[in-house]
This record gives sequence, C-alpha cells and structure tokens, in this order.
Amino acid sequence: MNIHEYQGKEVLRQYGVNVPRGKVAFTADEAVSAAKELGSPVTVVKAQIHAGGRGKAGGVKIAKSLEDVASYAKELLGKVLVTHQTGPEGKEVKRLLIEEGCDIKKEYYIGVVVDRGTGRVVVMGSEEGGMDIEEVAANTPEKIVKVVVDPAVGLTTFQARQLAYDIKIPGELVNKAIKFMLALYSAFVDKDCSIAEINPLVVTGSGDVMALDAKLNFDSNALFRHKDILELRDLDEEDEKEIQASKFDLSYIALDGNIGCMVNGAGLAMATMDIIKYFGGSPANFLDVGGGATKEKVTEAFKIILSDANVKGIFVNIFGGIMKCDIIAEGVVAAARELGLDKPLVVRLEGTNVKLGKEILNGSGLNIVAADSMSDGAQKIVSLVK
Repeated sequence: MNIHEYQGKEVLRQYGVNVPRGKVAFTADEAVSAAKELGSPVTVVKAQIHAGGRGKAGGVKIAKSLEDVASYAKELLGKVLVTHQTGPEGKEVKRLLIEEGCDIKKEYYIGVVVDRGTGRVVVMGSEEGGMDIEEVAANTPEKIVKVVVDPAVGLTTFQARQLAYDIKIPGELVNKAIKFMLALYSAFVDKDCSIAEINPLVVTGSGDVMALDAKLNFDSNALFRHKDILELRDLDEEDEKEIQASKFDLSYIALDGNIGCMVNGAGLAMATMDIIKYFGGSPANFLDVGGGATKEKVTEAFKIILSDANVKGIFVNIFGGIMKCDIIAEGVVAAARELGLDKPLVVRLEGTNVKLGKEILNGSGLNIVAADSMSDGAQKIVSLVK
C-alpha cells in the first residue's frame, strides 16, 4: 500500500526523522492559509499523487509570495500529471503539500528496502541525490552504497556512520546523519514497510540533515497490525477494479493488455501471463483467486475482469488442488450468464473434480472453448482475440 508524501513525513516525524514543516491543502484557499500559517519567505507547492518524478513533470513549484501560492495551487489542482511512473494516462492532482522552503546546501539519497535475494533489509545511500537518481543508478552504480542489516541486531551505529562517510556527508554533520538513518530504519521495521525512500536527503545551510521528500510503501499483508496506516489509504489513487478485488480478498493487478486471466496461485498466474506473451498475446491483468475461493468469489473475479473495457477475451487456467475445478466452473458459468458474455472464453481445468468441472462447462450451453493444456489454452485465446 502506498501513501502520500505528506502522510509519510508525518509517520517519520513520529520517529524523530527531521522533516520540513508543511500542511496538506485541497483547495487554493487552503493552500494560501497554510502558507500564511507557515510564515516562510519561500513556500514549496507540491502535487500529491502516488508516483515519483513529480518535479520533472512540473508538479513542484517554488512560491515567493502568497499570490504565487494561490496561482500555483490553481494550476496544479485538477491537473493530470504524467510522470515516468504514472504511465501515459497520468494521475489527477487532488491535494497539495504546502511546505516551508529549505536552504539546500547538498542533496543525497537514502533508501531502505527488502532485498529478496539475501532475505535482509538493505540500506542504500548515494552522494548523488535528487531528480536524476535513476540515471545515477543506471550509469554510475558504483555511487550507490549498500549496507546489509542483520535482522537480529538491526542497523548499527557503526553501519550508519560508515554509510554517512561513504556518501560524503560533511564530518560535522555525521552524527546527525546517523541519528536520521537509525530513526528511518526504526520506522521501516516498526511499520512493516516494503520501501522507505528519502530523495533527496538534504544538508541545509543552517547545518540540519533533513528529509526533503519521503516515499513510504507498506506490506499489505501486515496492515492488520497497523490500523493507523490503513486509515491513510487514498482510494482515489488506486484502480477501481483493484479496490473491488480487495473487498473479496482477490489478488488483482490491472495491466495494459487485452486478454483477461483468471488463475489460482501466484506462480501459475505469472506463468500464464508469460505464456500468453510467448504466443504473441498481451495479458490484461494478474488475477489469483486463491486456494479457497467460493462460487461467489469466482463470479466476482469474472465481473472484475469483464469491467475492463480493454479485455477482448478471457483465459481461465485452473490447477485444482485445494481449489476444486467444479467450483471454478460454476462461478464462470454464473458470471457469464449474468453478464451476457459475448467475448471469447478459453478454459483449461486440471486437478480436483476436473471431470465434474468440465461437465458443468459443457452443459452450460455457453460458447466456451476447452483447452487440454496451458500451452494449448494460451494459443487458442491469442488466436481468438486476434
């Protein structure tokens, strides 16, 4: 789960991470009131969307007067911001962060992530922070310094100090940088984050070490432990189909293809998308109905797939273990009838109750194409869609 920058900064502030003063605004009037309250000679007006690259896309403005604040707020609110992370469709700006200006002396980068290769948390840093950090990582990876954290010990003061030296934090500010990193790591672990990214981390003219930006993502599987974080969820920033899927405990991610996929098991779902691509098709979604799906759950999954206007055909690929093939078949038939399915549908069933499942499909009177294998099913749906 993602949250906005201003929300992330409030979370970090609770752990002692130094962040600028700021307030959220939903209208131009609120933006001006926030700027007055902050009383800063320079005010930053920042678009709040769940995507990076806002600065390059014109979503960050420097205001030197209240008139500037009002002008920039009116310009940004309602604007569709297109960044390298939003895709060409962009995201509409519905809220702003009004923040005090900062005397930036030098920009750095600090990030905390889970490295699935080592099964450890890794803290990364670079002396080249700011808008071009992606280019730094791609072209000069030696400038990205990494520290692997032992989970039994946590991030140590020694590791934080070494990282501060490696990214060339000024000597007199190293202790402040250590405090910053230790606080950031504590927030990352306590709140079950999947990523905590500070870009840029800045050293100011007055000698502060501060998070000028903050991106926090959270492990959705751990949100039951964090009701306070769950309350920060902004449904306006999420795909409507994904929101609907979450209500039924379905794992759904919208993609930009035209072949809808309904599969049980994440590994099989990934393999199904791969084989569709292999045969020249393009998957419209990742959808894992899980191992204990009911007829109602399968029906809802089918509805979600069909709610995507880009879907031109559907491939149901089920290997029945805990998930019984007849349950899938009943759900598919129920949804197809309810929605008046008029798109190609290929179904491959294998495993528990497969014979019964095929009988249900064959006796439905619907135009369903049976597949003998995953490869056969992928070829058939790609051919039918084309």
